[in-house]
Amino acid sequence: MLLLCLGLTAYFAYHTLHGRHGLEARDALLERESALQFENQSLEAVRAKLSRDVALMRSDPPDPDFVEEIARDVLGFARPDDRIVAKPMPNG
Repeated sequence: MLLLCLGLTAYFAYHTLHGRHGLEARDALLERESALQFENQSLEAVRAKLSRDVALMRSDPPDPDFVEEIARDVLGFARPDDRIVAKPMPNG
């Protein structure tokens, strides 16, 4: 009887630590939760920036500084009086 009780205790102790719903699985889920929370925060920051950009473009007329920023950064446009400095491409 004692051997049976020891065996059952060992069985349950093992599965408490290493089982599908054990402590190791809980630790892995907590790590994943923190990683997903970080990713969610970064996506919320991107969403807030995009919402700001959309609001600036929806105003009538659109914000001229924002339009110029898009023309320079996204489209690669420059004014005729701008000086452009080209960096050499790295070999690789």
